[in-house]
Amino acid sequence: METPNNTIAFVTDDGSTISSHFGRALYYEIITLQNGKIADRRRVNKAGHHSFGPEAHGADGHHDDDKHAAMTAPLAGVAALVARGMGMGAQQYLVASGIRPILTDLHTIDEAVQHYLAGTLVNNPQRLHDHGPHQH
Repeated sequence: METPNNTIAFVTDDGSTISSHFGRALYYEIITLQNGKIADRRRVNKAGHHSFGPEAHGADGHHDDDKHAAMTAPLAGVAALVARGMGMGAQQYLVASGIRPILTDLHTIDEAVQHYLAGTLVNNPQRLHDHGPHQH
């Protein structure tokens, strides 16, 4: 029987708090859970708005898939990504890549990990936003 993927990533600028915006975060804190505990925790650099500059947005105000691919490259093998906010394009790209985006109201990674382990980490779709001129 195959072991479920228990690796989750958090967008962060400091390794402790969850960033409020996926595209602006500097790092991923990638955590592997095993037997209800943290088995591995590592921080990796994350490409984002700071990497691409203003020309990264197309005419419609969204990143193209090449930019999303660069931003998500370190997430290979990750089951879920937790952020406090992200754009629709990033969310759609994550889903298409087989990564479950979770938009949380929680502020700290440690608190979110405990809720994830307990099965009580709530996704708040209100934290999803549209960067383009076609606001809904």
